[in-house]
This record gives sequence, structure tokens and C-alpha cells, in this order.
Amino acid sequence: MLLSPRTSLADEATVPVALQAELVAKVASYDRNLAARAGDRVHVLILVNAKSDASNSFAKHMTSALGGVDKIGGLPHDETTAPFGGAKALADTCRTKHIAIVYLAPGLADEVPAIRSALEGVNVLSVAADAAEVPKGIVLGFDLVSGKPKIVVHLGQAKKQEVAFKAELLKLAKVHE
Repeated sequence: MLLSPRTSLADEATVPVALQAELVAKVASYDRNLAARAGDRVHVLILVNAKSDASNSFAKHMTSALGGVDKIGGLPHDETTAPFGGAKALADTCRTKHIAIVYLAPGLADEVPAIRSALEGVNVLSVAADAAEVPKGIVLGFDLVSGKPKIVVHLGQAKKQEVAFKAELLKLAKVHE
């Protein structure tokens, strides 16, 4: 079942899944540290709330949408979906599996403070399906403003996670410190 941008996932993600996938691929190319973090392949971890059907459904759609994207930041990529099993376990997984991007599906809002803290010092780009998670400490999200996608960046957290966006991207983004 394919969902239109305004069906059951509309409450969990303002920007349609396919557009978010395209934006992740483009925005990643503005991260000066992506190539060093990823090596020859961008590993994307899509994190879900295992108890939420909406979270799991969203992750399936995001996996499919990212699968349709040729490259992320100019590099080949793969996607893995995993249930959130705690912030420390997430940080350990990012380090051991060389995860370049952690994408938070809807349903993890309550975990954002712990995720933010655990990812400090971990070289990973965190992205949220819901831009409301960015001010709470997720590095990147997308919102709709007057029907157009808007990039939202938490600059302070980006620095803590060794993400270095180029100035030309930050000029286009809503930036939180």
C-alpha cells in the first residue's frame, strides 16, 4: 500500500517521504565530513519505534524512497531498519557499523533527548522525519513553509556530531543553535 503525502502518515511527517529521501541525498552533499564518515558507501540506519505501526510503515516507505535515490552525497548507499533499543546501543551501533546517517522515523519523540546526548561525539548525521525534533537536538529535519520544503538544522548538535555543513546550505536553512 502506497500512502499519499496526506494520508495516515501526515501527522507524523510534514514533508512527503519521497521528497525527504531526495532532500537527504542532496543535503548530505553539503556536509564536508560525509566522505570521511562514510568511506566508499553511505550506510543509513532508519530507526523505528517497534511498538508503532505508523513508525514501521513510515520506515518501509523511506527505505523504498531512498532505494530509488541513485546516490547520497555522491556515494552509493544502503539502508537498514532497526528498532530503537536505547541511546547507548544506538551510539555503539553507529560506531561499530560505520553508520553515516541515522534517520529517526516518527514515534521516537520521547527518545530524542537521550539520542541527542548519546550521539554527542559520534561522527553521524542524525535526521528526523519530523522537523519539530531538530530544536530538541536532532541535526537535520525538513518542514513545509507555504507549501515549500524548508531545511531545518541544529548547528550546535551538528558540531557535536562532527557534521560540518557548508555555508551555502546554512544560508537556505532555518538554523537552531
